Amino acid sequence: MAAPDTVALLAHVPVFEELAPDDLERVASVAVPRSFEPGQVVFREGDDSDTCYVVCAGHARAIRTHSDGRTITLATFGAGEVFGELAMFDDEKRSATVEAIDAVESIAILGPDMRRVLREHPEISAKLVTTLGRRLRAANERLASQSFQTVQSRVAQVISQLVVQERAEAGGEREAIGDVVLTVTQAEVAQLAGSSRESASRFLAVLERAGVVSQGRGKITVHDAAALERYVF
Repeated sequence: MAAPDTVALLAHVPVFEELAPDDLERVASVAVPRSFEPGQVVFREGDDSDTCYVVCAGHARAIRTHSDGRTITLATFGAGEVFGELAMFDDEKRSATVEAIDAVESIAILGPDMRRVLREHPEISAKLVTTLGRRLRAANERLASQSFQTVQSRVAQVISQLVVQERAEAGGEREAIGDVVLTVTQAEVAQLAGSSRESASRFLAVLERAGVVSQGRGKITVHDAAALERYVF
């Protein structure tokens, strides 16, 4: 019997949220807890793809490193989000490196275990494919949108999305009009926006002069999240 808290967590994960309670029980029955220290690598680009992870607490990020040494952050993951999910279907090599930003508590689902569940209950596969298809379409739309955006627009959008994530993780306890403190550096914002650090820094200075944000060591405090939308187009 799977732990009730594991079942409840999976029910709020986009990849699994369409599953029936009995199906969630089957998935949870093959999940095991995993913890990672800040900065610890969960897996590296090119590793065998054998495990899917669901974040219970903390944050992780997916990165890729160019041959010239530049690093790009592809995505960040917070509580209730999943990464490495393609391991549920095949054992191809990892396409990116994932590392913990801060202390991460997660549950891991081994690929072979999940594939056994899918073989025994093929109806789960159809539901997962539908959900993953939605995620792929959303990712394609985001990439298409970013390709036409200026650096300023991409940076403003990244900060806005981080604000939404931070408020969601706070359980709705923070007022939508209150300050939001983001634990993020200029370099990390630049990586998420696909820009140089210098370009991101210049625009953050513009936002600071406008009173939209203020900056500290490793932190950005957003004073007027609604104002960020004026820079997104």
